[in-house]
Amino acid sequence: MLIGLGLTGFGVFFSFLGLIFFFDKGLLAMGNVDPVCFWMSLTIGLKSTMQFFMKRSNFKGTISFGIGFFILIIGWPILGMIVEAYGFIMLFSGFWPTLSVFIQKVPVLGWLFQQPFVRSLFDSYRGRRVPV
Repeated sequence: MLIGLGLTGFGVFFSFLGLIFFFDKGLLAMGNVDPVCFWMSLTIGLKSTMQFFMKRSNFKGTISFGIGFFILIIGWPILGMIVEAYGFIMLFSGFWPTLSVFIQKVPVLGWLFQQPFVRSLFDSYRGRRVPV
């Protein structure tokens, strides 16, 4: 798990450098492939990663992410990142309820997210937790 988190850090670092260097497609591609391929494979296993991406309910997100990556590689990084972001949201939208419950239990962040105006946003997701 520690290796997966380290590789995610590299992915964020490369994506940040890609944005700083005016959407450099090479750095953005490394930043996008690194977390998706390596982090998920090392964290949940290769078989589970493939099952996650090939699940029928995740086809829209998988295809959008792949098309966005292809658009990024051929030289249109801004459009590619927009399409990839849509695919990312579609792929991982089932995890937002679980993430909201986790954030509310973290000591420092939990206090912030327990405030009434923020809590009202998270309470709508509380009943729909995804098993992890």
